[in-house]
Amino acid sequence: MARIKAGKETRARRKGILARAKGYQGRRKNTIRTATAAVWRAGQYAYRDRKAKKRNFRSLWIQRINAAVREFELTYSVFINGLTKAGIVVDRKVMADMATSQPNAFAALVDAAKKALAA
Repeated sequence: MARIKAGKETRARRKGILARAKGYQGRRKNTIRTATAAVWRAGQYAYRDRKAKKRNFRSLWIQRINAAVREFELTYSVFINGLTKAGIVVDRKVMADMATSQPNAFAALVDAAKKALAA
């Protein structure tokens, strides 16, 4: 029986890998073995860093909220505790944006948190 070489499929698969390796340096862009390893590794980094990006942004928002709340003689944790007691649910992304772009609205949130803490 004759041997089947699967030329089209192999060529298409390799072409796709090399297309994803475009822009890499050295042999990583044009040698299939090193390009395959580089593309796989890049995929692992991309997967990992999509998760890390979410953590980094949440940390940034918390830092911005903390800096804005310090002007009202509060800390971040006390402020969040006051909002929880007041029953106010606003996510950190919105609060961080509000602290920079709408200081009056953010001041109202801080006042509501302070009143809930006093009660």
